[in-house]
Amino acid sequence: MKIHHSQRCFFSILLGLTIIALSCKCPKPEPPSQKERIFTFIPDKQGQLTIYDKEGFYKGGDILILKGTFTSVYISNLNGSATRPIVIKNAKGTVTTIGNSSWDGVDLSFGFHLVESHYIVLGGERSKSEFVLNGSKSANRHAYNNLVLSDHTDHIEIKNMIISNGGTGILAKTDPKKGDPSTHHPNSKLEELSIHDVMIDRTKNEAMYIGHTATYWNLTSGEPFYLDPSKFIPGKEYVQPIKWEKVKIYNNKVQNSGYDGIQTAAIDQLEVYNNTVINWATAHNSVHNGAILIGGRTTNTNTHDNVVHHGWGEMLQFYGSGENGAKHVIHNNLFNSNQSYDGISLNGIQNAAVEISNNTVALITGVAIRINGYLGMKAPIVIRRNALIQPRLNGLPIVLNAYIYIENDGIVIEGSGKDVNVKVPVLEQAKVDVNNFFQPLNGSILGESGYRKR
Repeated sequence: MKIHHSQRCFFSILLGLTIIALSCKCPKPEPPSQKERIFTFIPDKQGQLTIYDKEGFYKGGDILILKGTFTSVYISNLNGSATRPIVIKNAKGTVTTIGNSSWDGVDLSFGFHLVESHYIVLGGERSKSEFVLNGSKSANRHAYNNLVLSDHTDHIEIKNMIISNGGTGILAKTDPKKGDPSTHHPNSKLEELSIHDVMIDRTKNEAMYIGHTATYWNLTSGEPFYLDPSKFIPGKEYVQPIKWEKVKIYNNKVQNSGYDGIQTAAIDQLEVYNNTVINWATAHNSVHNGAILIGGRTTNTNTHDNVVHHGWGEMLQFYGSGENGAKHVIHNNLFNSNQSYDGISLNGIQNAAVEISNNTVALITGVAIRINGYLGMKAPIVIRRNALIQPRLNGLPIVLNAYIYIENDGIVIEGSGKDVNVKVPVLEQAKVDVNNFFQPLNGSILGESGYRKR
């Protein structure tokens, strides 16, 4: 669990937005055509675009075209509908570029920021290369966010874009506010977020930071709190941040992130699939080292058909919850070649029920799968039909628990017969094609176990 860097610059952001509100009017778009409501926006003299739509001028079905190069885009209270979302995209045949690559702690610390907005489709018309967010390259870029969804913003589709540099690639959460019960769980929730066909490269922090990582929030001090409620400080007011519901993250490529690749938390009904994560945790920080992180307060998750390889830390970290009988699936993923720690690491809460099946976990520095019951994950973890190939590249003995390591009263049920986990101490013995997603070759001992490219 983490304190996000954006909290450090909250007051500078607030000051910047106050200046905008006092000194700038909503830009006047080109008039819509007679046949459909299409609005085209260009940057102002500072390269900025600011839209406040409290009166609801823009309607569901409208198309907002961003034309040119913007240092920042700030949009508040923009609302489409479930059947007619508002589309924000590039002009046909052009590239929209957003961000301030020279940002160094002055001015707005974001590229694109959606506030209190709903039912929006954002991204390139046809391809990733048409919609580009290029963030700060400065020494202070850890405090710069490329794309932010905040203050109840939900029902959002993010697609077809390239995000590079800056601190965090995509940040999507709502911070609890004192005096606003709608920002306190369980009084409300954020619904429906999809992120697909996005390329994120060279972020200082997480490539994706989806959902609030604070277990509790101290409204008195404005700080996260991660300990048990029995440790609450008397006289302080604590709440839980609201959760997302129905989040899909798919068909994305994430590479060269300083911290986690795809980090998620506080989400019910989460699906992470068909993503590629490469060279994550370049900062070599032991508490920010997951390629894919299914974080705290997640329930009913499905992580499948992802390819993760050649990075520093753990390939899949799981901290999910078994609250209300929630179940979790980790299926048909390829995890190979890390430089530190384990392959799949589970440390869930409230008897989280997890099934781990048909994954290939290969060439791991630590153990292939680690099951830790320390935080209350005491339900049996079902592990079947996985290909576990050459763990402990760190030189420790490859004994039986190098494949599945159980600690702190964790419980595992392994498959047998056709559901057996195949455990191979040396890569060559597995007879797999390392240049083709570790698919089994003729005569391979994997049988039906392991990842299959689909």
